[in-house]
This record gives sequence, structure tokens and C-alpha cells, in this order.
Amino acid sequence: MVIVVSLLLINTSCEDFLEEEPIDSISVDYIYSTPEGLEVGVNALYNLMRTHNVPPQYSNDLQANAFFMAGTDLGLVRTWFRPYQISTMTPSSFNGQKWTNSYQIIDRCNAIIINAQKVEMDAEKRNQILAEAKVIRGELYLDLIRMYQHILLDTTATTPENYTDSVTYEPANTADVWKLINSDLDFAVDHLDWAVEDGRYGQGVARHIRGKAAMWQEDWTEAAAQFDAIVEDGTYHLLGSPSEVFVGERNHAESLFTYQFDETLGGSSNLAGGDYHLLPSFFTSRYYELSSGEIINDPEYGGQSLGWAFPNSYLQSLYDRESDKRYTSYYMPEVLYVNNPDNENYGEPLPESSYDDNFRRYHFSLKKFFDADKDPYTNSSWVNVLYYRFAETLLLGAEAHWRADNENPANAKALEYINMIRTRAGLDEFTSFDVDTYLEESARELAFEKNRWFLLKRMGLLVERQSMYYQYGSTSTNVVNEPMQPYMVNLPVPQSQIDLMGNPDMQADGY
Repeated sequence: MVIVVSLLLINTSCEDFLEEEPIDSISVDYIYSTPEGLEVGVNALYNLMRTHNVPPQYSNDLQANAFFMAGTDLGLVRTWFRPYQISTMTPSSFNGQKWTNSYQIIDRCNAIIINAQKVEMDAEKRNQILAEAKVIRGELYLDLIRMYQHILLDTTATTPENYTDSVTYEPANTADVWKLINSDLDFAVDHLDWAVEDGRYGQGVARHIRGKAAMWQEDWTEAAAQFDAIVEDGTYHLLGSPSEVFVGERNHAESLFTYQFDETLGGSSNLAGGDYHLLPSFFTSRYYELSSGEIINDPEYGGQSLGWAFPNSYLQSLYDRESDKRYTSYYMPEVLYVNNPDNENYGEPLPESSYDDNFRRYHFSLKKFFDADKDPYTNSSWVNVLYYRFAETLLLGAEAHWRADNENPANAKALEYINMIRTRAGLDEFTSFDVDTYLEESARELAFEKNRWFLLKRMGLLVERQSMYYQYGSTSTNVVNEPMQPYMVNLPVPQSQIDLMGNPDMQADGY
């Protein structure tokens, strides 16, 4: 068995580890030796996962997540970072937070899983704690094995007793990784309830992730069964209109899981309410900077924004702009109205001559993270972030049934599931199912929800489609397609971690 010393992976000193105490001065001994403490430990896992997947403030974590959201065949990056640039996508320069954070959280999961089996407690409560820790560990290992060519496999927990133990670092056997992922997620499916409080993983999330894992293993029957179970249970379903999905608290029947933010309970990633994030500002232009002065800062147009990345022209071309309800629900309006009360054209459509050719000031922009309550004079937002949703369950379920039926274009269940998405969008139903219709419909529904990169990689289409459609630039005169090198389908393991591990043969080919 390979043992991972997490102190190396998370850059924590021995002294910091020995003196570490969770918030409110709860002792480590209390967390791992009592039922109540283990529950505190599980709650801490959710805080860590929120920081991992919806990072606070300006950070390396934000850049690491933005890579998967904007760096796809549907994205255009204007500034701040540059996915697929050969000089920066290297082991020394590329952001390594996904690797280091994942192993930090896995270490905490391991500690909870090991100690929950030792503590005297109610069996049902023990299984609940184990299930939540295992679904998170399974999710993290699924992400790692999808991102990197070689990963480490660790099921031990770092303790004051073993942190100095000698460790041999070597790539994990892929079959062993999948065995652990399947086992963790199957346990979670068996022991999590369907109905859970907002911000916690339930059986729906466990089955959704288990279905994704099955698809990466090309176990189409297992995947279809997991997605079918979610559909048939009835706890989750599509909302009536796309306009209802990304508004308000995002805690609704289409949400399998939503990350919770609350300014009154927050101010730090360690607190229940979390810390502010920048997603609404990240994907919205600064319309108020248009040189004509006819648009002023206003919450309706997203308020103060960063405008660092946007949907690209290929994604925009996929929509029937007149009929597809998602076009106006998931994106900011293309036509702006003069909102400067001091301008003579106040209330009128902005004249065509007033739209600057500068993507920072104007570009087709995403509305999925729109925050109606955000202070219009700050980039900071506390809006909840919908992370796993039923629409993706349907689309993955459609693919699973299609593949399980030898890619039969007339597979009834595949058409039923994808047409549920089409009907809700106000479009005609498909009469046949194939790769192109599937990828295009998935793009229209799920763009910028951190799943596209993984979908294309699994299907062997990532390099081809990135090179065709991904764009980089700041105006219509300098925007370019930026081809992706084939070896970049695997992320580089951070060189700092390779060095700390003693330079094992862990690096992906090509780096």
C-alpha cells in the first residue's frame, strides 16, 4: 500500500500540524474520539470542499477552477490566466491547487473514516458519518484520476505518530483507484437519504457521482441504473422554466447539491457562511465602462465586474436565439438599454455605435452566477452556487442508455431524457440520438458548469474540439483560437510535489 504524507502535500510544517486546532478551539482528540466530534469533522469537510470548488476571493484556487469552467471548447478567456499556453502549462508554472487541495481533504476524510469505526456510537449515525466522508473521498479521487495521468492512492490518515514514517511514492494502480472509488460511492448510495438539508450530500449526489464513475469505466449499464434511480425516485426534477434555475437561493428540486454562502454567518472559509467569491463578476463585462457614458453601474447588468472570461462565438451559435428559452435565461442581454438618467437617450436601446469593440466593456456574458443582491460597487458575492443538478443527470443518463444499447440512435430512454431538456427549453424534440446532437445539447444546457472539460476528455474529443473552438483575446481584432497540445489532456503534477516526493516517476507524459 502506498502511504501519502499529507504534510508534504499541503505545505504544512510539523509544528503547525502538532499545534493545529480547529475553529472554536475544539481539540483534534475530541473530533476523532466522539460522535459529536466526528460530526464536526464532517462539517469541516464541506467547508473544505466549498473552498476547493468555489474558491473565495482572488486566489490560486480560483484560477484552478476557472481553468475547467472557461478553458473548454465553449470558452473565451480575455485575461488573468491563459489555459494551454505552452510556456505556462508546465509542472513549475501551472496552477497545482487541484492536486494539493485534493490530497489535503482526502487526508481529513481518511481520518474520519478510520476513527468512526473505532468510536462507540449508534450504528446508523456511524454509517451516516462514514457515508458523507466516503462520498467526498470518492468524488475527489474521481476528479484526480480524470485530471492526472498518474496519482497517489492513500487510505491512511496523517497523525502525530506517523508523520515521520518513511514513505515510498509511486503511481497508484488504476484498477485499485477505481475499486476504492466504486466502494466509497456504493457505500454512500446505501447509507445516505434522498432528502437532506441544503448544503449536504444525499443519495442523489452519491448516485450522480457513481454514475459518472461508471461512465469513465465504460460500465454503461451501471451508469444508466444510477441515473435512472435518481429520475425514478422523484426527489429531483426539472423546474418549469430555465429562468427559474439560476435565481434566488438555488436550493430547489433541480439542485442535487448547491454550495451555501451566507454573509451573516461568514467572513472566513472556515465559517458556516463561507467567504465571498467572484464568479458573478468573473463572467460579466463591465458595461458601465463603455466609452459613450450611456450605461452606468447598475445591478441589472451585474454591477461592478471583472470580465475575465466569456462564452465564445461557437457556443453562442448553438442557440436558436428566438426560441430557446435558455438564451435569455442563462446569458446577459445582448441589447443594452441606456440607463444613465442624464443622457438624452435614457430608456432607449443603446445605439449600435456605442458598443465598444473591447470585450472587457461588452461581450456576450454568462448569467448563471448572477447575484441580484450583490453590492453593485464591489466584485464580491455571497450568492449560492448550484454545483450538481438534475439536468446533467438526464443528459448523462441519455448517453449511458444510448451507449448501453450499442449506440442505437433510436434508443427510447436516451431520447426521453434528452427531450425532457429540449421541451423545457421550448424546442422541438429530437427523433434520433448521436454524438453531435448530444454534445451540442449538453453545451446549450450545461455550459460553464465545470463538466465540459471532463466530458470531452472521456469521449476522446478534448484536443480536437479545444483546438477548433476555444479562444483567447480581448477584441474582435485580436481574438484567436489557441490549439491545445495533445499531452495537455493530463494536467502536470506540481513540480514542487514531485521534488518533495523524491522525484518518483509520477509526471504525465509530455511535461
